[in-house]
Amino acid sequence: MVARLVIAAPSSGAGKTTVATGLMAAFAGRGLAVSPHKVGPDYIDPGYHALATGRPGRNLDAYMCGTGLIAPLFAHGSRGCDLAVVEGVMGLYDGAADQGELASTAQVAKLLKAPVVLVVDASSQSRSVAALVHGFASWDPEVRIGGVILNKVATDRHEHLLREALGGSGVPVLGVLRRAPGVATPSRHLGLVPVAERQAQAVEAVAAQAEQVRAGCDLEALLALARSAPELRTEAWDPATAGAVAPGAVGSVGAGGAGRRAPRVAVAGGAAFTFSYAEHAELLRAAGAEVVTFDPLRDEALPEGTAGLVVGGGFPEVYGAELSANEPLRKAVADLAASGAPVAAECAGLLYLARSLDGRPMCGVLDADARMSERLTLGYRDAVAVSDSVLAAAGTRMRGHEFHRTVIEPGAGASPAWGLHRPERRVEGFVRGGVHASYVHTHWAGAPGVAARFVERCG
Repeated sequence: MVARLVIAAPSSGAGKTTVATGLMAAFAGRGLAVSPHKVGPDYIDPGYHALATGRPGRNLDAYMCGTGLIAPLFAHGSRGCDLAVVEGVMGLYDGAADQGELASTAQVAKLLKAPVVLVVDASSQSRSVAALVHGFASWDPEVRIGGVILNKVATDRHEHLLREALGGSGVPVLGVLRRAPGVATPSRHLGLVPVAERQAQAVEAVAAQAEQVRAGCDLEALLALARSAPELRTEAWDPATAGAVAPGAVGSVGAGGAGRRAPRVAVAGGAAFTFSYAEHAELLRAAGAEVVTFDPLRDEALPEGTAGLVVGGGFPEVYGAELSANEPLRKAVADLAASGAPVAAECAGLLYLARSLDGRPMCGVLDADARMSERLTLGYRDAVAVSDSVLAAAGTRMRGHEFHRTVIEPGAGASPAWGLHRPERRVEGFVRGGVHASYVHTHWAGAPGVAARFVERCG
């Protein structure tokens, strides 16, 4: 089984992304095949992971996909690799609200039988670091904290005090990183700025992170720790069998007759639509589709022969003027939706299909208007399909995630997409013809049959 490490922290803001990405790039620079993973529903960090390793960044979300899929999804992503680095989410023991350890970094580490490296922001402490590390190491005896990396250390004297305090803790110091502005990644209203929006600067930042890690961390000790992980007995997740039959469908993947041309599914990409899970495209292909990416900021037409459209999450609010100015593509999307072709839109895709966004014309597929808001909507959702759609039959239960600073009015159409039961009860989203549009992000690996159902409708 692949060697593996989980990079965690006591809280958000300690430097997990910088350290994890730097480690990925440093080990990849040594010629190792490194598999990058991220705990939770984050879309942005995996983009930096992919830049560091040359492999797709993959998410491990125990809430949306279920605990039973964490190890199989990990095995799928890390197939053929020498080392896997898993970046945690929030603090080590933080998970879904009111759900105990569910979806926490600690739970994922236990499911993967992986040693944890704790990244500690040491900028405002010295001897107290020992109490903090001791508390995290002893809280759950099933979580193996194999070492600590001290981040944001000020001086040699500061480093000496920290090392002295940790000397008797039983947790080795595997790295000490000084404050380094060159490794920082800019943020805005929904977190880090995605790689697709700052490619050249992102390359420089990842290179700086790798150099910082090489200079400050004991890579040999970290690799030895990763290789000490026990064998993980699991069968790798396979998109060809994971969602082979759509609920209520007749037949299986590829049904439709020998020689039938694969339906072409257009997937929005580019800087405005960067939120997607690698498994979605894999599931669509496994269900018999040809997947083609297009950029709504640049392309004035959908890919020729488009039979279905997927518009995922991202930042249309940042690129509203450019998206609105691309009138030929807006009309093409509206015409495709009017034809009854399957259209699946999540969050940013919902805004793009609206009549307007911040007063600018969008595709006009939905009789709704969207705008930026000061309020952040964030959290896991328990959902049930209210209306039959291209994604799910009415009554289908799924789990998802919301993450946005926009509102759309009305919030639901005459045929809503979802009835949400967590954290509050409400209906949300739009089902109209072949269109399914919602704020709720879903992970199709945790919803068998969704991709197959969508591709069948394309046929």
